[in-house]
Amino acid sequence: MLHSKKVSQRWCWLFLLFSFSASAQEPVLSLKELLDSVNAHAPALLADSAAVSIKEAQEVVARNNRLPNLKLNYQTDLGTNNNMPGGYFSYGIVPGNSRVRTEGNGSSILSDLGIVAFDWEFYNFGGFEAQRKAARSDVNVEKAKFQQSKFQWQTYTISAYLQLMRLADLLDIQSQNIQRTTEIRRSIQALAKSGIIAGVDTSMAEAEISRARLNYLELSNQLQQIQLQLSSISGIRAGRIQPDTALDARLASYFSAAALQETDTAHHPVIALYKSLYQNSLDKEALIRKSYYPKLSLQGAIWGRGASVSAADEFRPLVKGLGFERGNYLVGVGVTYNIFDNKRKNLQLGVQRASTDLVQKELYEQQVQLSLNISQADTELQTAQSRLEEIPHLLTAAQAAYRQKLSLYKNGLTNLVDLNAALTMLYRAETEYTNANYQYCKAVFQKAMNENVVDTLLNTIK
Repeated sequence: MLHSKKVSQRWCWLFLLFSFSASAQEPVLSLKELLDSVNAHAPALLADSAAVSIKEAQEVVARNNRLPNLKLNYQTDLGTNNNMPGGYFSYGIVPGNSRVRTEGNGSSILSDLGIVAFDWEFYNFGGFEAQRKAARSDVNVEKAKFQQSKFQWQTYTISAYLQLMRLADLLDIQSQNIQRTTEIRRSIQALAKSGIIAGVDTSMAEAEISRARLNYLELSNQLQQIQLQLSSISGIRAGRIQPDTALDARLASYFSAAALQETDTAHHPVIALYKSLYQNSLDKEALIRKSYYPKLSLQGAIWGRGASVSAADEFRPLVKGLGFERGNYLVGVGVTYNIFDNKRKNLQLGVQRASTDLVQKELYEQQVQLSLNISQADTELQTAQSRLEEIPHLLTAAQAAYRQKLSLYKNGLTNLVDLNAALTMLYRAETEYTNANYQYCKAVFQKAMNENVVDTLLNTIK
């Protein structure tokens, strides 16, 4: 039964290896293709794009604020006409009643009224233009936020893609490590049968193989998790997201510091966002100032009236109140200005100017931070390049040491502990070489992102 269990485990392991090798046979997906798909399908970017559309719609509303008003009104009313002289403030709730009689009369009358009223604020000393500019500025801010969001998702996607490259290389290293430990186990079995070494070495070799397989499974899980994350934001099937593991070699071969000399930090998404916020605050200052300027308006009205009471104060049948008997018109130009608005304007301007000052300082802070990030990226890139130049010496020495120890062990001239130490050294050297490649690629793209030239870099190495 123990033998059948071991056979079953081996078949499961072979099936797992076959599954991973099948996924590895998927065509590679370039970083540029992945970035394009993320830009088109990321749910967060779709939401941000909708927010831009809302601001654009609001801008259209602002552009049409200067349209005139033309109102139509018609009413038929039944009631008494029993007024008294004296002034009052109606507050919009006291009905009109035009006739004053020497004696009260509670008889009901029917009247109707039709009005066509025109009202147009045709000039307000730049107020309409200030509204339009503020609305346009709001659109620019939302677009800048959208671009910053794209930049953040670009940064996330590049980082995840580089992790996929690293994990793919580590899986390959782990697969080679499994092959080496399997080869060692076969050598141990042969030496144990011949009586050269003790059989306990076989158990130790089995333990090493099992540990290597567990490491392989853990790395495979990490790789699949990242594939799923990228799939959720790109719309690409997870198994289709196979990294281009030759990207690091192309970077090392074709990239140089001179390739990114033409930086574009002035249009960096973060800087562009704060510049748009600063301009938006300035536009709101102008809007506050101009919203309190005098307003010139053109007004006109035409109306007709009818009533069941005649001009001679005769109470006629109610049906006589339907239909217009008299008509009038009125046209005028007016100016409106509230003298006490000057105080309100100054108070609001003080608040908005404080906001402008805050955004200006935040812009300066981001510019300083970006300059620091660029300097740190340059230093990190230099260190990564030096590390990448040194690692091959370590890898060559570790490979030679392993081959020597394996040869000595096969001839019974060393023990399994020394051989495992050489194997571990080789595994670490290969892992460090992969990590050095990863750190180099990460430093290159970090420099490109800080200098806002990722597209230039991708076009250079494609």
